[in-house]
Order: sequence, then C-alpha cells, then structure tokens
Amino acid sequence: MRSVIFPVQISAARVLLGMSQKELASAASVALGTVKRIEAAREELTGNAQTMGRIQRALEGAGIEFIEQDGRNGPGVRLRKPIPL
Repeated sequence: MRSVIFPVQISAARVLLGMSQKELASAASVALGTVKRIEAAREELTGNAQTMGRIQRALEGAGIEFIEQDGRNGPGVRLRKPIPL
C-alpha cells in the first residue's frame, strides 16, 4: 500500500469508478462528511492514517490503482483492468 495519497487522487478514483461520495463513505466505513472534507482539501493530508487507509483500501478493492508522482508527472489513478471495448 502506498504511504501517501492525495485528495485529488481520491476524487479522481471515485469519479473514474462512477462512485458517489456517499457510496465511498459506506464502502470505507467512514462518515460522509469525512469524505467531503478530504476531497475538498487542496494539498497532501496528514490526517488520520486509519481513515485514509480505509478509503484507499475501499478504492483499491473497487479496482483502482494509485500512481505515485515522479519528477515529470503528478500523482494519478487508473483502473487495474482495462475496460472491455
């Protein structure tokens, strides 16, 4: 598991999956307000590691792969399996 995920990755992952904030909150066993607060943040979060871990595991369990930023590109997300054409 990655050590740091960014709010923008959580939002992007959720949208890529077609998942609402309420659905993510339920899947991660966190409050809806928590998901909203995290997604509204504009920088790296240093909040509750347990909460972030729950959110990350819920998204990864739904098929998301988090991509770390490097020297050229920012952080991102992608589906683990290709979408059938």
